[in-house]
Amino acid sequence: MTESPRSSVGAGPEQTPDGTVRPPDSDPAELLASVGASWLWTLGSALVTLVPGILILVWPHETLHVLAVIIGLYLLLTGVFRFVAAFSRQAHGERFTRVLLALLFVLAGVLCLRHPLQTIAALSLIVGVTWLVSGMLTLYTALSFKDLPHRGVVFGAGALGVAAGIVVLALPSQSAVVLTRLLGLWLVLLGLMELVLALALRSAIRRTG
Repeated sequence: MTESPRSSVGAGPEQTPDGTVRPPDSDPAELLASVGASWLWTLGSALVTLVPGILILVWPHETLHVLAVIIGLYLLLTGVFRFVAAFSRQAHGERFTRVLLALLFVLAGVLCLRHPLQTIAALSLIVGVTWLVSGMLTLYTALSFKDLPHRGVVFGAGALGVAAGIVVLALPSQSAVVLTRLLGLWLVLLGLMELVLALALRSAIRRTG
């Protein structure tokens, strides 16, 4: 869903109003756009989702505190990845909305990492709302932009996020083991979807040269 940074053949270094030469990548917005357009950045986002899911499935009987830390780190890092990706030149949709969504992930991650978070109900509420809102906005993007690259994959990721949010919110809060396994499963599935998107993006970038 991103494209490689634009380049102008034969163009000289950019100059500032005072006549000094500024390197092309010195603009923070340009730097964020370049990083966010990289398929490796999308791959990193996929791994940030996939690895916590595997950890949760491998150790489903860890304490709630450990689970909250893993989920909190996942949400926090995902927010950072989404924030940078929002500045990609080919980011479809309103950048303001994407930045708000990234801040939602960061806020949810901070709440999960807070020490007072000691109930399954609180953890499921935070994760469920975050996934539900994220999935709805992703679905909106997939439906609104007809020329969206890999639109089917994006739509599938959005639908999966909405389903995950609804199921987690509807799950009885008394079943800690069930919630743990469900969170791990959804994270693995979401991570795999992002991994497919990253590989498709790499293929598209190679085709365009």
